[in-house]
Amino acid sequence: MILHLYRVLFKEEIHYAVLNDDLFYFVDPKNPAALIDTEHIAPAKECRLLTPTQPSKIICVGLNYRDHALERNKPIPEEPLLFLKPPSALLAPGFAITLPPFSKRVDPEGELAVVIGEAASHLGSPDEAGRCILGYSCFNDVTARDLQDKDVQYTRAKGFDTFAPYGPCIAIGVDPSDLAITTRVNGEVRQNSRTSQLIFNPFYLVWYVSQIMTLLPGDIISTGTPSGIAPIQSGDVIEIEIESIGMLRNSVL
Repeated sequence: MILHLYRVLFKEEIHYAVLNDDLFYFVDPKNPAALIDTEHIAPAKECRLLTPTQPSKIICVGLNYRDHALERNKPIPEEPLLFLKPPSALLAPGFAITLPPFSKRVDPEGELAVVIGEAASHLGSPDEAGRCILGYSCFNDVTARDLQDKDVQYTRAKGFDTFAPYGPCIAIGVDPSDLAITTRVNGEVRQNSRTSQLIFNPFYLVWYVSQIMTLLPGDIISTGTPSGIAPIQSGDVIEIEIESIGMLRNSVL
């Protein structure tokens, strides 16, 4: 059974909730399958979606699909290529990505995000990673492509405010091994792949990152983007949809 856990703002208070028939039922995030009670309900139209967690860090993986490495004329990585985005870049579903004046080309990158549920440090093997994963979500690794190519390292190109859209929920109980992942801009498909094409799978990535830094509950590892990168402009609407998880939609200022 797959459960979709949302984080919402209702009457100036933050709640974790599950959605059913346009109603949010508030739940305990430590036991989201159990409703608190039937009095803790809010109409979806009166709630605002927030990012599913507030991570202490956002770990991203570069060139983790072979076709994307090829379109970037980069060698296939022999080990995960990691970089960080600042939490200040986070953007909730429905809010607008701001194009920075420093860049002449900004691309969306649709990605599967691994959401950490239990602290992980120096895991013994990838087989141990499953117990540390709460679930999965959609992520948009927005990138100022021209600055990435100019700077070589990724901090500026990927660290602008609003460059980390994340949501709309955490899908708990999903098998991440072969999910369809699609990125659309104004309804036109830009990226279309499956997570089976990942070079390094989510369990390996959690194990690998845990050898370097302690993963904390709420942290996310965004697993990389497939081929099909292309620029966006003001007025565009970006949709990242992942099978069994949902759709992350953001506009562009």
